[in-house]
Order: sequence, then structure tokens, then C-alpha cells
Amino acid sequence: MSRFFGQIRQAGYVVPDIEAAMDYWSRVLGVGPFFYNPKVPIKNYRYKGESYEPHNSVALANSGPLQIELIQCRNDVPSMYRDFTQAGHSGLQHVAYWTDSYDADLERLIAQGFKPVMSGEVGERGRFIYFDTHYHPGTVIELSEVAGPKGEMFRLIREAAESWDGKDPVRPFPDLSKL
Repeated sequence: MSRFFGQIRQAGYVVPDIEAAMDYWSRVLGVGPFFYNPKVPIKNYRYKGESYEPHNSVALANSGPLQIELIQCRNDVPSMYRDFTQAGHSGLQHVAYWTDSYDADLERLIAQGFKPVMSGEVGERGRFIYFDTHYHPGTVIELSEVAGPKGEMFRLIREAAESWDGKDPVRPFPDLSKL
């Protein structure tokens, strides 16, 4: 537990082959099922103050209360993920803290000196922001809003992991518009 942020709720891995990573995590490590989206619809994406159109594939699964996120960049849009891979890294890139008080927490973190680098939105009330905290690989901090449908999707993914029998290790993302 971080005395500044609370629980780490997600470990985000940037991988060169998301299909191979899902297979490894589910078959070898027994973590799953993974909910996979080959092209996550990100709105209002910004990196270092500039707007871009990223194409990222994402897979999510839980191991207990910790969510595992696998990310593969499918285009060359500037991002902290691309910076990570261009530095020769693969694996744990960030840890995420979840909040239902996004605006207040963001204001507090900026007041504490954290510098935003990358941000966007996934679905309604699904904002996220990454801070300039990559002092060594795996230490980038993400603040992720989970007050709306994204939080409900994360709950469904956690519940699926609790009763997973090893079958159907890769499934489509739940439809956020129906949550």
C-alpha cells in the first residue's frame, strides 16, 4: 500500500506480442481469463501536450485484486509505451492507482509536483493520466478513473478471474456502452 496513492490496482506490461503474452500468462502462470481489445478506442489522447491517434491492443485479467494489463503498440504514435520499447525495455512499464475522485486526486498530485505526460479517456468517466515518474523501468505511475462504466468492466473482469476454470482464456472486452 502506498501512503501517497493507496493500493496498486494494476500492473501494466508493454509487450512485443500480446497474443504470445496472453498465452504465457494464462497457460504457464494460470492467470486469466484475459479480456482482449485489439484496438482500444481512446478519446482525447495527449502526449507531452500534443494530440495523436494511438492504436494500442490491450488485454486485462486479474490475479486476486491486482489487474494485469498487457499492452502492444500497433502504430508509431508517440507515447510512454513507445518510449519504453525504444529504450530497449519490455515488461512492467507502469503501476496504476484507481480513483473515483479523479479531479481531486489529479489536483493533489499536480500540487505535489507530479508532471503529467500522457492522458486520454476510455469510455464515459474513464479518464487516465500518466506522470513523469519513469526513474527506472516499471515505475511510471498512472491515475485511472473508475467511477463509471470502466470501473464496472474492471469489476466484471475481477469476478471472471475468481471463478475461472482455465477454459476460454481470451475473451472480448465487455461492451462499455452496455454497462
